[in-house]
Amino acid sequence: MVFPEIGPALRHAREYIRRQYSVITEINRKYATPRITMSRGVKLSLLFLRLYLLFLVILLGFKFYTMLR
Repeated sequence: MVFPEIGPALRHAREYIRRQYSVITEINRKYATPRITMSRGVKLSLLFLRLYLLFLVILLGFKFYTMLR
């Protein structure tokens, strides 16, 4: 049984991944710096929401842990 040459397919796949990666890096470069300024109240609210989300995740993990015991 003769297997087909896989070298061209690998080169094609490598180029496809390289193109997709370059698109992602271009998008990341474009949005690296924010275009709007946030007030102190907005920053404080976002910090509170982050802490609340972290608390909920910890609570969910604790509940899962206690249910396993």
